[in-house]
Amino acid sequence: MRMTRVEMSSETKQRMTALLNQHVTDLTDLFIQTKLAHWNVRGPYFIAYHELFDTLAGNLTELIDIVAERVTALGAAAGVPVQAIADETSLPVWRTETTEGLAVMKQLADSWAVVANSARHAIEASADDDPDTSDLFTEVSRQMDKDLWFLEAHLSE
Repeated sequence: MRMTRVEMSSETKQRMTALLNQHVTDLTDLFIQTKLAHWNVRGPYFIAYHELFDTLAGNLTELIDIVAERVTALGAAAGVPVQAIADETSLPVWRTETTEGLAVMKQLADSWAVVANSARHAIEASADDDPDTSDLFTEVSRQMDKDLWFLEAHLSE
């Protein structure tokens, strides 16, 4: 940890940056999974799915950035090398053999739900020690829930 003028104990900064960095990892993995869906989806609604997945990936880049910037504001290094993401992600492994539109949609919604629900838990986990981080997770949760709704609206479950 590097010194910052943010008035917070070193222990709290370490807990918050670990929580935040887990989300950087998960959001980055979700971005990659969303791009895999974007590139590989097939079927009669290809162009609609292709464009939706690209929009969702764009939303993720913004979320990754604000979470990572909070890590650095608290004095830690943001993110992990791409080689470490597979070991540290909370998401299920993406099945590249799945290409049919609705199957891809379901697989993506399942991964999206992991991160959306994790963000909601992070709101509570950070609320007492760091209201700013908790507020950031509220913003992440709000966007994740909206985008999850877009995915789930395609499914008849």
